[in-house]
Amino acid sequence: MNPAAPVTVVARWSVTTGAVETVLSLVCALQRATLAEPGCLGYDVFRSVDTPNELLLLERYVDTAAIDAHRAAAHYADLVVQRILPLLAERKVEFLVARDRGRR
Repeated sequence: MNPAAPVTVVARWSVTTGAVETVLSLVCALQRATLAEPGCLGYDVFRSVDTPNELLLLERYVDTAAIDAHRAAAHYADLVVQRILPLLAERKVEFLVARDRGRR
């Protein structure tokens, strides 16, 4: 992965039964704080219509250094590590870079 290329993070979270509203509230605070980071280009949160305890987070950063800064931020440690992760049954995170349009 080119460390200077924009990166999209796709996080799929399965929230434990009864904790969805709590996680959504925490994610709202996380979204606000993350969007204020200088390297964040966007942060969208989606909730599954068919499976309401399934969330998808779509985050965009200018480069891998911005992701590292995000993960080192105090709000990430407080909201994600300490408060959200214990409420998740499953978590999958993917890091994606756009394909160079000039290549096949």
